[in-house]
Amino acid sequence: MAAPFEHSIETALQSGIGEGGIPGRAYLDQLRRSEEAIVDLRSAYTHRYPTFALLRQPERTDDLPEIAETAMMLAQSSDVVFLGTGGSSLGGQALAQLADYGVPGLGALRTKARVHFLDNLDPVTFERLLERLPLATTRFVAISKSGTTAETLMQTMAVIAALEQAELGGKIPEHLVGISEGPPGERKGLRELLEPRRCTVIEHDPNVGGRFSALTNVGLLPALVLGLDVRAIRAGAREILQPLVLGRSAKEIPAAIGAALSSAAAAEGKTMRVMMAYADRLERFTRWWVQLWAESLGKKGKGATPIAALGPVDQHSQLQLWLGGPRDKLFTVITTGVAGLGPKMDKVLAGQAAEPGLADKTMGDLVAAEGRATAETLAKHGRPVRMIHVEQLDERAIGALMMHFMLETIIAAHLLGVDPFGQPAVEEGKMLAKRYLADGE
Repeated sequence: MAAPFEHSIETALQSGIGEGGIPGRAYLDQLRRSEEAIVDLRSAYTHRYPTFALLRQPERTDDLPEIAETAMMLAQSSDVVFLGTGGSSLGGQALAQLADYGVPGLGALRTKARVHFLDNLDPVTFERLLERLPLATTRFVAISKSGTTAETLMQTMAVIAALEQAELGGKIPEHLVGISEGPPGERKGLRELLEPRRCTVIEHDPNVGGRFSALTNVGLLPALVLGLDVRAIRAGAREILQPLVLGRSAKEIPAAIGAALSSAAAAEGKTMRVMMAYADRLERFTRWWVQLWAESLGKKGKGATPIAALGPVDQHSQLQLWLGGPRDKLFTVITTGVAGLGPKMDKVLAGQAAEPGLADKTMGDLVAAEGRATAETLAKHGRPVRMIHVEQLDERAIGALMMHFMLETIIAAHLLGVDPFGQPAVEEGKMLAKRYLADGE
């Protein structure tokens, strides 16, 4: 079986594009340094479970029956609303896009359960949604690893109040499910709200941080509600882990290659990381990656700013800056196997539009050509570009991509000398916001 995706850095290196590329010696030096991170990850996989549970998620099956049972119950609804922010939502959204969630024009056309992710706390949006949802046939899933996320707690309280106002208070256990850490009876925030109301609360793995939780019940539950193959998602992730587990060297592990490239780019003053995906169904994936990269690496004055972009649309909004602006970026362009897909252009209509070259070409042909052209144009202008090509964008591929970038982020953290799993600045902001709220400021 072919690999889930192809990974190439030739057009990122000085040897491939000349001035502006990453010097080969600097890249190889970082690749050698990444060997230590590979050894540490391999040791964590073998000896530090469940403390380092992330690396064992792809091979888990014991949690799937509970996820499937909950998903089956939720899927009977007209609407399923996932409450949670950041890592409690973005991974699920990235997976859900495979089933057309958040795809312009398609997400609202589902004949089965309509899925909503309310990951940003906006009072106008939340109030209007509660007013318009058919509450009697809607189910809610509140997700907070710690159970103390203020935004999620407020959303959950608003839902409980809305259900009671709609005279559905006696049926709250049927309408509201939670995912939070801590065993039953150990009440903490979200559990204190849900358990006394006899709502089911599924345990969030305490050893997997929110932004790394896409392969746990946090990401797989919405995926299963939408009919995706969650076993294939984990199988794709497992394929990416295998070279590491089997003792391969850094040069044989694409995640180490990507981390080394990024670290070498930083040494050249390139402090921006652009991920441009040529597929609607990867738009949320790029947003998931932004949080993963920024929150994991932005510490001790280090890190690189992640920028999410979508092709072809961002060719018309950002490409000019990328080509004519500062040379401070390392690009990752992700293309998919869309050539030959979509409507084929009529020859007569193409002639009338004065674009005879479009005759008998499909939309997919144009998108494939634009992805290739963007990458080549960037490289031609001395902008380093890493290429990732996913021939078939399916559950296996998205699971593989997620595992790749989680590993790449962890290895990059090692090279930077920072802890990828904490977020002290975020916690400081949360505490200050709660103080202002309590003080009425």
